[in-house]
Amino acid sequence: MPISGTPSRAQLVDHLVRTRIAGDVATPRENNLSHYRQLANGVRDFWLGLELGDRWTDEQDVLAVMAERVGVNDDPEYRFGQDTIDPELTVDALDRMAARLRKAAEGRQRVLFATGHPGGLLDVHRATAAALRAAGCEIVVIPDGLSTDEGYVMQFADVAVLEHGATLWHTHSGQPMRAILTGLERAGRPLPDLVVADHGWAGYAGQHGVDSVGYADCNDPALFLAESEGTVQVVVPLDDHVVSPRYYDPMTAYLLAGAGLA
Repeated sequence: MPISGTPSRAQLVDHLVRTRIAGDVATPRENNLSHYRQLANGVRDFWLGLELGDRWTDEQDVLAVMAERVGVNDDPEYRFGQDTIDPELTVDALDRMAARLRKAAEGRQRVLFATGHPGGLLDVHRATAAALRAAGCEIVVIPDGLSTDEGYVMQFADVAVLEHGATLWHTHSGQPMRAILTGLERAGRPLPDLVVADHGWAGYAGQHGVDSVGYADCNDPALFLAESEGTVQVVVPLDDHVVSPRYYDPMTAYLLAGAGLA
């Protein structure tokens, strides 16, 4: 059953588990380990806009960070089957993100929103942007005419997305965020004080020196490595594409209430 209003921490944890945003998630263990291995092997598609150098060439080191920050099984011999996201870690990260959003609101900062997962997280970002605008923040409007090799960089409901063939596009690339930040610099406009995003949008912003917070799934380790190094400020672990995007509504309500934006 849906939760009306703002959930308590205990109610949200229960909701995350029931909807599989956290707890026993849909992403299987073998997929997680495959992504950790490819990141460690230097496959840049898995670096999510970051420059990891040779610091994460051992997949066991990657697994250790993911166990600590996400709650996946920490046994390297566990190769197949169910994997997990610890809902308590999800809520802990939401609390940290709320603190950064509160700072943005109090300072009336310039905030840019973007998503590489429009099918799941677009409305989470839209609602957060609306709340920050109501609090006096400037929601950054991206320059016109931006594109990458994958498609056009557009903005819908205050959220930057990649558009391809008249469809909002799922992407892990950092190139769309690069296009935005480069476009702002070329136009002589200030960069955002904060980026709220996911995938390569969040990774590239953090790598570029912009405060960055966001969301990531248990098979996308790069942002959690960046958080551990301080390149990205906060990463919320969750399944980033569950059955219904409405399942994220209680999480968004909890986040905005914690930030004093409800």
